[in-house]
Amino acid sequence: MIIEVMPDIYRIEVPLPRSPLKATNSYLVKGRERNLLIDTGWNREESKRALFAGLARLDVNLEKTDILLTHVHADHSGLTAAVATEKSTLYCGEIDAELVNATGTTNYWSDIGVMLGFYGFPLEDLPDAMRAHPGRRYNPGIQQVFAILKENDVIEVGDYHFTCVETPGHTPGHICLYEPENKILVSGDHVLDDITPNITFEKRIGDPLGHYLHSLDKIDQMDINLVLPGHRRFIDNIHKRIYELKHHHEHRLNEVLDILGTGLRDAYQIAGKMTWDITCKNWGHFPPAQKVFAVGEAVTHLEYFRHIGKVRKVENQGRAFYELV
Repeated sequence: MIIEVMPDIYRIEVPLPRSPLKATNSYLVKGRERNLLIDTGWNREESKRALFAGLARLDVNLEKTDILLTHVHADHSGLTAAVATEKSTLYCGEIDAELVNATGTTNYWSDIGVMLGFYGFPLEDLPDAMRAHPGRRYNPGIQQVFAILKENDVIEVGDYHFTCVETPGHTPGHICLYEPENKILVSGDHVLDDITPNITFEKRIGDPLGHYLHSLDKIDQMDINLVLPGHRRFIDNIHKRIYELKHHHEHRLNEVLDILGTGLRDAYQIAGKMTWDITCKNWGHFPPAQKVFAVGEAVTHLEYFRHIGKVRKVENQGRAFYELV
């Protein structure tokens, strides 16, 4: 489905089969000389067909089209190599540009497996979890050269002037784009309407949840009329949504404290007792990839408390455990 959001700005819905996210919002901004495609969808055939069909309907010349990734995740970066031509410039934040290229390597996923094991993920379940992970299955698959965007860098496309806003948290190098004249924010997965963005631990950034909350405060201070998110509906009241997201994490932090009150636990055990919006009978029936995301989110909340001195991390026999201070 294609929607014209504003003159020369179009949303192309790129399906994510069998994913609870349902689709990625890919945005095409038409310019007089160059176009800009923001995010792409998974590197799989169903996603590719939909994206290319949308670009064809909009009469897009790919040789005159540059690509910007808001962040590393494969549902946003997977089709980058398929769309890009030799004349395309690829934009991304610095850390996430490195991660996009890393996701195509076996060492990256081996490191993820080791890290999950350290936080209590059962070693016998790791092979299935890693095989099922969409970041491993649907990443671009080849190394790419990126033009790095930093805070306040500007990309001009037609009559639009998009300013880069660094918003680490959902990923270490996540970026948003702000168009000040029209007061539009392209938010990637930093702010979503009816989904709470997953905040997963990543060794390249300490205290991801703390960074995420700080990034929310940063966006909350901006004059924004319309948010174009990476998934689902547009947002017309960003300040209300930010309040809801902060309230969600406050509730989750309290939940983690309650769980830790029962004694020493690893992140896998804690994740199994947390509340998740997923249709499963119990923690044991969670799909392997969803368990990975859940454990990552548990770690970020635990590490947030560790950074403010409320929780202590104890290492024992190659595993990390947490307890209240």
